[in-house]
Amino acid sequence: QVQLVESGGGLVQPGESLTLSCAASGSIGSVNRMGWYRQAPGKERELVAVVTSDGDTTYGDSVKGRFTISRDNAKKLVTLQMNSLHSEDTAVYYCNLARISPIGDQFDYWGQGTQVTVSS
Repeated sequence: QVQLVESGGGLVQPGESLTLSCAASGSIGSVNRMGWYRQAPGKERELVAVVTSDGDTTYGDSVKGRFTISRDNAKKLVTLQMNSLHSEDTAVYYCNLARISPIGDQFDYWGQGTQVTVSS
């Protein structure tokens, strides 16, 4: 069974940086997509950034140019470097693994979430 363990959330001031990490265990498959989504109070969950097993990245519009996602396939680890944080970045951040089967089925797994608060 796949498990995702997140770390790195916390409280920072506007303009500061924070790094989130997500370590996967279990069979994540050779074709997959790992990344981060976030959900603020009263809002829907939204894409932050994802990276495929081939290294292709996709970012949400609100974080482009500020956040960088990377992964270490050997360690099954994905990291999100967040710079120039705004109060609007305050949310619970969830790690996601989308495992793609050989016939194209997608299986989603989620971490427990980590709180990021940006406040002065």
